[in-house]
Amino acid sequence: MEQRLHYVKQEGQQVFKFAVRKMYETCQALLDRHGLTAKDVKVLVSHQANRRIITATAERLGMADDQVIINIGRYGNTTGATVPLATRDAIEAGKLKKGDIVLFAAVGAGFTVGASLWRWEY
Repeated sequence: MEQRLHYVKQEGQQVFKFAVRKMYETCQALLDRHGLTAKDVKVLVSHQANRRIITATAERLGMADDQVIINIGRYGNTTGATVPLATRDAIEAGKLKKGDIVLFAAVGAGFTVGASLWRWEY
């Protein structure tokens, strides 16, 4: 107890750098694989753990602010529900139309990273 080893500790700056780098690399590789650029993407819907991670990733990708869905200020980090909630918010805001390209991305616990590219069909 004296060494406080029973508390979770995190190196915030290292986590931030890793998250931005890996989310950018994953998204860019996915866009490259499909012959697309950030300009082809209507919206980026990402995990809402940290606003700075989302905006730094979007900046690296060359995305404009209006291409990025951020709702962490409204809901906080709802863990596994952040991407579905952000998607719903994009739909309600009229940011998604049939045929739009949507880039989904997440970085999570255990340093897992993933992204998927969809053509919106509704």
